[in-house]
Amino acid sequence: MRGFEYYTPTKIYFGKDTHYKAGSIIKAGNHHKILVHYGGSSAEKSGLLDEVCNTLKEAGLEYILLGGVVPNPRLSKVREGIALCQKEQVDFILAVGGGSVIDSAKAIGYGTANPDTDVWDFFLKKAVPKACLPIGVILTIAASGSEMSGSCVITNEEGWLKRGSTRSDLCRPEFAILNPRLTYTLPQYQTESGCVDILMHTMERYFVNIETMEITDSISEALMQTVIYNARILMKEPGNYNARAEVMWAGSLSHNGLMECGTAGGDWACHQMEHELGGMFDVAHGAGLAAIWGSWARYVYTQNPERFAQFATNVFDIPYHADVEKTALAGIEAMEDFFRSIQMPTSLSELGLTLTDEDVHTLAFKCSFEDTRTIGAIMQLNLKDIEKIYQMAR
Repeated sequence: MRGFEYYTPTKIYFGKDTHYKAGSIIKAGNHHKILVHYGGSSAEKSGLLDEVCNTLKEAGLEYILLGGVVPNPRLSKVREGIALCQKEQVDFILAVGGGSVIDSAKAIGYGTANPDTDVWDFFLKKAVPKACLPIGVILTIAASGSEMSGSCVITNEEGWLKRGSTRSDLCRPEFAILNPRLTYTLPQYQTESGCVDILMHTMERYFVNIETMEITDSISEALMQTVIYNARILMKEPGNYNARAEVMWAGSLSHNGLMECGTAGGDWACHQMEHELGGMFDVAHGAGLAAIWGSWARYVYTQNPERFAQFATNVFDIPYHADVEKTALAGIEAMEDFFRSIQMPTSLSELGLTLTDEDVHTLAFKCSFEDTRTIGAIMQLNLKDIEKIYQMAR
């Protein structure tokens, strides 16, 4: 069992109508000029943006708006935000949206607070940020967990590279407002894709090849069962508040560090491989993860079949057979069956992609940083391994 450090500085305001507190919360933090960062037209059409801005006005706060964040958030929008924050002397960023908006806000915060460093260097790991503008979140999509995490992912349109920043507490939001009602209007595909992302944040930390802590395992398994149960409810009852609330809180817990205590950080191969899919083909993150997970699992499970068998038994109630590999494979199949039950893809063709051999090689070449690194923990994967998994997933 490995030692660990655990720290979660983000204050959570959870419940109905909590977004009306945004102005008073920011005012109490002694902030003055706010960048309200958001995505597309949904925040405007729903009236949420007006409600948020009214709370800022009532608190006597100045603010400016920057919308237009898209899924797989773009570096160009980050640069636009940095220039705006520097020009307007912004001292706080309020992200109104899901993981893409929050990640964009974090990158803007890094770039504004480190004016002598190009922000993309933080994602290429050429530089380490020394500061970040403070950030608050009003969450509208339960998925990424970025509202409590110390990391962010940005896509550079030059080369369509999707890269994550070095983890740092500097970019952890000061607060996150979680009102499950704000997720009611999400399309079903986005809701269920978000559920997969939450599961994968837990599974990336769960599937490791070292001795783990029983308490962390138990929390992880309970979280996965909760998400699976409520994701199925939301297929039939998208307005079910309790199901929305369970999934929203699970999303925060899955990615705030709690699930990796004693796991030495986790595996993350699936995320690294999906990042290349998102960068090249702009697919929904959770759906992309669902499309490759089964192929990854079948490629690596023999490295620790007991771990996969434990997953099968404790998450899906599959009897633990004397043939451990049989139990492990049954668990992988059960997870894929769950993905199908919520209309998520289990292959790249179901995701709408038809990959050529050249596409597969390009994805693997990018994922391996041009054949200079391996990924994964339960099994270290080189360029050839990554290619084989993409091929299996086709």
